[in-house]
Amino acid sequence: MSERVSHALIAEDDDDDFEIFSTAVDAVSIAIVLSRAENGEILMQKLNEFETLPDILFLDLLMPYLDGKQCLKMIRSDKRYDALPIIIFSGLKDESAIEYCFREGSNFYVLKPNSIKELVYSLEQIFTIDWKNLYYPPITQFLIPPKPHD
Repeated sequence: MSERVSHALIAEDDDDDFEIFSTAVDAVSIAIVLSRAENGEILMQKLNEFETLPDILFLDLLMPYLDGKQCLKMIRSDKRYDALPIIIFSGLKDESAIEYCFREGSNFYVLKPNSIKELVYSLEQIFTIDWKNLYYPPITQFLIPPKPHD
């Protein structure tokens, strides 16, 4: 039996993007507790304060105070977070940003989709991975595309 994600943390400064993400999480077929850090500085504080780390972290790249790239680098340089899966959740479809996140140790890169249905599809793919063995896909599978239109 695979270990299911039950607590997801998202670092997202945009209220609308958080609302869309939250709605998509509610539509996924497994029960997930979602918590939020409104910027990178708050994210790093929360990670230090958790008694038990979240099962997965969704990280926006464009945030105030500490951006997602800075947070990714800090998290991956701290052994306490070695088992924490990090999924980049960003509107940046920039090849250099995607390559940077791959190199720095994030597990996947999800582009902010055009619809909740597309996001639910991406989240279901992510939440069905057995994260107890931290999975790092090859770069060719690193970017999770939105579901192709039917």
